[in-house]
Amino acid sequence: MLDLIIRQGRVDDEGPLADIGVRDGRIDQVAPAVREEARRELHAGGKVVIPGLIEPHIHPDKAFLEQKMPNRSGTLEEAIRNTAALKARYTAEDVRERAERVLEWAVRRGTTTLRAHPDVDPIEKLMGVEALLALRQAYADVLDLQIVAFPQEGIIKAPGTEELMREAIRLGADAVGGCPYNEAGITETRRHIDICFRLAAQHGLPIDMHVDFADDVDDPRYTTAEYIARKTIAEGYQGRVSLGHVTTLGAVAPEARASLFELLAQAGISIVMLPATDLHLSGRKDRRTVRRGLAPAKELLAAGVNVAISSNNIRNAFTPFGLADMLQIGLLLCHTAHMGSPGEQMAVLRMATVNAARAIGIGDVYGLAAGRQADLLVLDTERVADVLVDQPDRLYVVKRGQVTVTTHRTVEVHRGPGTRSGERPAAGPSRQADRIREGGVPR
Repeated sequence: MLDLIIRQGRVDDEGPLADIGVRDGRIDQVAPAVREEARRELHAGGKVVIPGLIEPHIHPDKAFLEQKMPNRSGTLEEAIRNTAALKARYTAEDVRERAERVLEWAVRRGTTTLRAHPDVDPIEKLMGVEALLALRQAYADVLDLQIVAFPQEGIIKAPGTEELMREAIRLGADAVGGCPYNEAGITETRRHIDICFRLAAQHGLPIDMHVDFADDVDDPRYTTAEYIARKTIAEGYQGRVSLGHVTTLGAVAPEARASLFELLAQAGISIVMLPATDLHLSGRKDRRTVRRGLAPAKELLAAGVNVAISSNNIRNAFTPFGLADMLQIGLLLCHTAHMGSPGEQMAVLRMATVNAARAIGIGDVYGLAAGRQADLLVLDTERVADVLVDQPDRLYVVKRGQVTVTTHRTVEVHRGPGTRSGERPAAGPSRQADRIREGGVPR
C-alpha cells in the first residue's frame, strides 16, 4: 500500500492529468492512473502540482531588523554598517525568534528546502549558526535546512573569523561561505577566496559565496567571478560552487561576456540571483538612467550557466521587504529581467525549483519523478504556465510524503443588495487559514 496518492494533478500543460503515488517518503510513480490504494489521498482536481520550492540563499539571523535601524541611504555600505552595529546587541533568544519567523513563513508558502547563510564573525560569533542548528532539528519534518558559515565582515579584515568558521563546520555547517568584496583590497579579496577553497577542500564541503555585488567594474574587489571560475576548475570543484548576487556581470563589456559566461558554465558554477536585494541596493549613485543591478539572467542561461533565485533578506537593511515567498521573487524577476514570454516564465519557475536544487547540491534527489524525494506542492491554478502570474494559494505542501501545510480559503464578492457571487479562491498570500501539521513546528 502506498502512503499517499495525489489524484489528477496538472504536472505538464501539454500532457494528461497525473496521479502521483508516494511510498516511504519518495515518489513511487507518476502515471495517468495509479491503481494501488493509499493510506491517504489528496484530490487535486486538475490543479497544478510542482516540486517543493527551494530558497537557496537567505539570512534568517538578520531578518526583521529594518525598523530597529533603517538603511536611509539604501546602499550596500550602510546596510553592512547598520547590521554590524545591530549584531553587537544580539541575544540568542532574539536571533532564534527572528530566524524561526522566517522559517515559518517559508514553510507556509511552499518552501521545502532552504539554505541559510548565518553570519560567522567576531561580532555575532556563532550565535546564528547555533540558532539555526537548533531550528534545523525542530523543523526537520517540514523543512530541510542547510547552513552556510558566512563571514559577512570579511576574513582578513576580521581576525579570528577563520577559526570561527572552522568551529561552525565542526558544529554541523553544510557549506563554506564567503564575502570577498568586504576586504581592504584585491590582494586580500583573493586571499579570502583562497581561504574559502582551502577550508572547503579540507572538510569536503561545497562553497557558496557572495561576490561581485556592484554596479560597475571600477573596483577589482567586485570583479572576481573569473578568478573564482578558474580556481574552481584548477581545484577540481566543478559543480560545487554557488555565487550569490554577481550583479557586476551586467556591467562587463559585451565583447568579454561570452568568454566569461562560457568559463562559468565550464566550471559548473551556479549563479544565485537575489532580485529583491539587488534591485533595492543597486543604482543608488545614479541620477539618470538608473541601473537595475541584476546579473544578466537570459544571457547566463543561454550560455549554459545554472541560474537560481532566492529572497536573500527579509525586512532588514539590505531588503526592507519580503514574505519568504519564492513565487513572489520569481514574479519580480519576470518584471525586471524582461522575462515575460511563456518560455521565459517557465525558466524563472525552474530557477526556484530544479535550478535551485542543483545550486545547493540536491539535484539528484529532487524533482517530480519516480525515486525522487516526495517534496510536492499543490497550487490553486490549473496551468503550470500560470503559476507565477497567478501567485496561487498553496493548497497542500507535502514534505517527504507527509502533508505539512493545508490552505483552504474562500472570498465572496457582493455586487449589490441581496446579491452575492459564488465562492472563489482568494488572491494573495495566505495567513490565518494556513495550518501546519500538528507537532510539525513549535508554535
